[in-house]
Amino acid sequence: MAEKILAHKNLVVRHSKLELMEHWAIAISGLILLLTGIFELPVAKRYYIITVPGLGWTADFITSLYLHYAAALVFSAVGIFHLVYHGLRGEKGLLPQKGDAAASITVIKSFIGLGKEPPMHKYLPEQRLAYAGMAFIILMLILSGLVKTYKNIYAPDMSHTVLLWATWIHNIGFILFFLAFLAHMAAIALRPNWPMVRGIFTGKVRLDYARHRHSLWLDEIEQKKNIPEAVPDEMAAPEKSDAPTAEPPELKQETEQPIGEKLEDKISATENEEKPPQTEA
Repeated sequence: MAEKILAHKNLVVRHSKLELMEHWAIAISGLILLLTGIFELPVAKRYYIITVPGLGWTADFITSLYLHYAAALVFSAVGIFHLVYHGLRGEKGLLPQKGDAAASITVIKSFIGLGKEPPMHKYLPEQRLAYAGMAFIILMLILSGLVKTYKNIYAPDMSHTVLLWATWIHNIGFILFFLAFLAHMAAIALRPNWPMVRGIFTGKVRLDYARHRHSLWLDEIEQKKNIPEAVPDEMAAPEKSDAPTAEPPELKQETEQPIGEKLEDKISATENEEKPPQTEA
């Protein structure tokens, strides 16, 4: 993750560039799938969509079908990449947690002044629930779409029952995906969520907003920042030994006496040797 506090800019990095690419690839390809899925029905001529400049192709079933396949390829590939990549990295911030339903109700009540919103992590509880719901809808669309594509390309004589089930699941998934898209847009339109719109385009949100609403998330970032990094073995300081270390011997400096003093010392020593011992009376 690229989460980082930029205090000098009053910003905090919420999403990495890779996450932004994933989001917009899913969003754009999903929108194309919605539109081309509608255009495969006989609605373009009926509702004069073909009269709109640049949309004359919408009445051509084959063109709409090929565009649908191309968008489905991007949609499926990015969805699988998202699942595998973030799963291997152990990123679970968007997975639903215990108590998210009750916490979502508390958050929604706070929007209309009924109570106060509690401190939040990086993602709101309703975001985690929406993520799980969207993941289920996308799984429905991909699996049923693969069955329908296999029938169109390789098995035109597929069992009618299997094809009927796949078609119904795909159609229901289409409706649910459209409703989820509207709910996503409605959530962004709520005033408390406006500061998050910036993060969808730049990956960053205001630091003061994050401290106010996502204080638990900022605490996690600051705790990670304060953890000291491991020092490589070769850079580590040598261990101190308890054994006493031998100190270098001190050099004894002999002071030389003058020659005259040396002669006097020798004479006095000789006189002491020649003097007979005195007996006590």
